[in-house]
Amino acid sequence: MAPASSPRREHARTRRAFSQNFLSDPAAIRRIADAAGLHRADLVYEVGAGRGRLTTELIRRSGHVVAYEVDPRMAAALPRHDRLTVRAEDFLAAGPPPEPFTVVGNIPYALTSAVVDWCLRARTLDRATLVTQLEYARKRTGDYGRWSRLTVRTWPEVSWRLAGRLPRTAFRPVPRVDGGILQLTRRPAPLVQAGLLPAYRALVDLGFTGLGGSLHATLSRRYGGRRVAAAFRATRLGTDLPVGAVWPEQWLTLFRLLR
Repeated sequence: MAPASSPRREHARTRRAFSQNFLSDPAAIRRIADAAGLHRADLVYEVGAGRGRLTTELIRRSGHVVAYEVDPRMAAALPRHDRLTVRAEDFLAAGPPPEPFTVVGNIPYALTSAVVDWCLRARTLDRATLVTQLEYARKRTGDYGRWSRLTVRTWPEVSWRLAGRLPRTAFRPVPRVDGGILQLTRRPAPLVQAGLLPAYRALVDLGFTGLGGSLHATLSRRYGGRRVAAAFRATRLGTDLPVGAVWPEQWLTLFRLLR
């Protein structure tokens, strides 16, 4: 048995600290690659390549893969291929390429929010297909019947989709929860004019403050009760509806009516 201070034990502790579990089920790996919808000319950035099981499938389906793996020993063990570039670096410290690209990865659960934020900021990103905790993927895509502020705020530019579910038995070590395939796709053109996006985000931020106890009450403080009531009737929203139950499409309509 390796001593407690050995590199192998240090590596295992690092992976557990970041809640990263390696994909071991070939069917799950194919499902992720299928969801990514890759083409032979695509440039792919892979987050957390690990042992390279998903990396191999991405190489087979795309034009070129840039695999990020922060552990130098695991990075050195990744397969060698003329369409693969391995970077033993922190993906979150990297900059996006100037050309269109896609992100795919079985990401450490503890870094989910940071990776999602990175993808949202990357203006040349076409699509991100990320394995997250199922609960996170469902929360961000409205699968619980409620919508998060981040999803609604970015909806004009990015669509959020739950692209699949992965049983926890598809990973090693086996985590306590199932995984979800979260997909972010940047729209070819925003659903709100670029110059109006700051105003749209301000409306969403205001609505999610919860002032007054309901979205109707919150917006009435800013826009007036009669105006908001008319907008709610046109959008078929109840005045007592919780803010999280308002669809992104309804937010867009409210914005057009109130601005």
